[in-house]
Amino acid sequence: MEGLVMTAQILLSLSILVGLHEMGHLLAAKFFGMRVEQFSIGFPPKIFSFKYGETEYALSAIPLGGFVKISGMIDESMDKEQMKQPPQSWEFRSKPAWQRLIVMLGGIFVNVVTGIVIFISLTFLFGDQIISKDQVNENGGIIVKEYGAEIGLQNGDKIVKINGKDFEDFGEIMDPNVFLGNGAYYTVDRNGEEVTIQIPSDFIEKFNDKSAFERFILPAVPITIAEMNPNTLGERLGLQEGDIFISLGGEKIIEGGDVRRIITSFEGDTVTAQVRRGGEVLNFEAPVKSDTLLGVYVGFPDGFLTTKEYGFGESIPLGTQRAFGVIFTQIQAFGKMFSGELNVRKSLSGPIGIAQAYGGTWDWQRFWRLTGLLSMVLAFMNLLPIPALDGGHVMFLSYEMISGRAPGDKFLEYAQKAGMVFLLGLMVFIIGNDIFKFFE
Repeated sequence: MEGLVMTAQILLSLSILVGLHEMGHLLAAKFFGMRVEQFSIGFPPKIFSFKYGETEYALSAIPLGGFVKISGMIDESMDKEQMKQPPQSWEFRSKPAWQRLIVMLGGIFVNVVTGIVIFISLTFLFGDQIISKDQVNENGGIIVKEYGAEIGLQNGDKIVKINGKDFEDFGEIMDPNVFLGNGAYYTVDRNGEEVTIQIPSDFIEKFNDKSAFERFILPAVPITIAEMNPNTLGERLGLQEGDIFISLGGEKIIEGGDVRRIITSFEGDTVTAQVRRGGEVLNFEAPVKSDTLLGVYVGFPDGFLTTKEYGFGESIPLGTQRAFGVIFTQIQAFGKMFSGELNVRKSLSGPIGIAQAYGGTWDWQRFWRLTGLLSMVLAFMNLLPIPALDGGHVMFLSYEMISGRAPGDKFLEYAQKAGMVFLLGLMVFIIGNDIFKFFE
């Protein structure tokens, strides 16, 4: 079931983004009087289509992209017969270079606008969930997992600076831009002594799935019962919402995962629990019946997790900054891959990796956040100067505008074929790499 939810989310997200991207090309082309023969979300074979005016609108079976077929344009359709005919006034090739350039940038422009609108909306509607760094440090610092231990962090460390700068939100410690920076480091208070923890240049390779962050560090905060279910072991024990766990089944509770781990593997006849309620420490005991469902949901105590809200005026620059921050992160990552600091195979993710990021449960806030991120990534990728991508057309049109000479049709045809072969090969590599990583 989780696989179906993941698949449905990525297909819906890609359909929205591809549809908007191709609509950007279509509207720009029609604005300049070009004939648009076909608009398709997905690649053939067609599932269904209809014709409105001069344009056929189609939904096709392979949901890894889409296209707009504009008359008189050398594109993935490779319609050589049409290109042999004399240019017509309504064809792409008969229009001025600046108009053709705007048409090719139309899809990228729409993806950028979509990403910005999504990030502004999310910032305004949901604000930021913040775990105060100061409160974490006051309550025991961090719990170190395997990835944190690899770089030299220790249980109880208090991270006070990132790259020499103070910060407010504990989540900033795991910002991808920190891991992508050159010479990045944490400043740590360890038993009153200041220690510098260097972050390896390839450390971000470990964070290719969302569960990886749980293997890095966690805030050492009291584990509080946020919600109780009736008629469960937790109720028989006498637990209440707001109780702070000290121990369960004789084991100390350090992090939220300890509660589930202890109770699901418990083999005794009677389980004990010790909690702090108000200023009092209470001890409980109850028999374990046929099931070991504790029936509690744990979370942070009051005051640890706060929501920082933004007005609409504040959300516009902040959301825009976050949208373009996605592109800046992509540029940093590509730079490190080209320099050899990052392993390409470990760093690239395709449809399977993206689907896993959406998760097996449908969360609309996460869905739109990832869709906004993907919209900015698609805009950046489409601008790359590779024939068969929008960026390839932009490159050739820019050359034409600067030199005053258009590349020949044969040259454009061969460049388009080479670009398609390259992109197909890259797609095979990325999907194969996804499958390999999935079974690793």
